Amino acid sequence: MKGRKEEAGFTLIELLIVVAIIGILASIGIASVMRARLTANETAALSTMRAINGAQTSYATGAGFGGFATSLTILATPCMGSTIGFISPDLDPSRPGVTPSGATGVVKSGYTIDLAGNGIMGIPDCNGTTTEADYVATAVPLTIGITGVRGFNTSGAGTVYFDPSGLPTGNMPLQ
Repeated sequence: MKGRKEEAGFTLIELLIVVAIIGILASIGIASVMRARLTANETAALSTMRAINGAQTSYATGAGFGGFATSLTILATPCMGSTIGFISPDLDPSRPGVTPSGATGVVKSGYTIDLAGNGIMGIPDCNGTTTEADYVATAVPLTIGITGVRGFNTSGAGTVYFDPSGLPTGNMPLQ
């Protein structure tokens, strides 16, 4: 074989095939990471609903004289003579470093968390703030399909409900 020398290396087509395979594997990996993040956000929102239920029970028995708090800020306020509120500081919209949402809510793990009373007034709590006979806490994804899929809500009965479309009006209880 005269005049032909052997060249070492890859052809352009071989390199393009390798790049395409790497791109496909990366897109599969990114989709898995996004699904894991979405699931983690929903789990955090559900955990927050349960934490609010526990905090409201503690508040009603220890500070509210049977009534419930009407906002996250009230739940975060300790009684006189104490330094610890009833919920975690990351749910207090008045604290520095917490991202508030609207007048009374907070943003946490891709969800807007909020709490409101039901309008039936109760007696004042240990700080003189009026309580209410029931409450509704909600967790709604900031961007449905990206930060979460399901919306959650709970009330004084303690059951957490979800809505598969991301709204705070779910009526399907979690089991």
